[in-house]
Amino acid sequence: MKILIIGGGNMGLTYAQSFLRSHITSKEDMMILEKSPQKAQELAKKDIGTVYGNAEECIRESDLVILAVKPQDSSALFAAIQPLIDPQQVFLSIMAGVKIETIAEKLGAEKVIRAMPNLPAQIGMGMTAFTSSDAVTRIELVMVQNLLNTTGKTVYVENEDAIDAATAISGSGPAYVWFFMKSLMDAARNMGFNYSESELLVSQTFRGAIELFNKTEFTCEEWIEKVCSRGGTTEAALTSYEQTSLGEDIISGANAALNRAVELGKAK
Repeated sequence: MKILIIGGGNMGLTYAQSFLRSHITSKEDMMILEKSPQKAQELAKKDIGTVYGNAEECIRESDLVILAVKPQDSSALFAAIQPLIDPQQVFLSIMAGVKIETIAEKLGAEKVIRAMPNLPAQIGMGMTAFTSSDAVTRIELVMVQNLLNTTGKTVYVENEDAIDAATAISGSGPAYVWFFMKSLMDAARNMGFNYSESELLVSQTFRGAIELFNKTEFTCEEWIEKVCSRGGTTEAALTSYEQTSLGEDIISGANAALNRAVELGKAK
């Protein structure tokens, strides 16, 4: 199976490296299409497959085409590659907000899979939600899921609207986590810790809390109850968060991300 990744940015490079590292494909079957000559030269040095600068040189040779460009660049991309595609090729899109119907219509393609990964995929700890058009066969879907699994965990959703929701939760989610971590690091420095001490305190706390959550059957609420003693320090912090409606603000922020994902889809 020959794989073409269109776009050599963070996720395009992550996919190429993950597929090769897992031995699910070979360099001989891996192609990357990158329009920037400078970036194409950098990718070529990484020895992760053949790098092209022209769609005519690689589109027709591909069994699976991964669309890993920014959603705002999708219209130009569709126009450039539409005359070159075969309707039986499988297209995997990770463009936020761009609907399967839009991709199928603009490309004249039948087999379209839409996925939403996140940045931890770079270290094999990603979370990807994906769905597909009816024309994608079960074998093709399993093939693509095996590829996506090389970057972390995956979940298949029947309703495409859930992809926009996944964009708001797991796609954008790492930034929310880092925002909270940064705020705690700022608080630690204000309390007298230096930068490296603050980073260690916060990063290890997050790591330990997540591992503890993953390795037990307790819910977040149950773990909070275990940490929070009446009249104690944790209760004081959580009471402050409740008074400032921090929980509601987090939900509001996620909904803002969802609304933006929907807007991006309507704009195409």
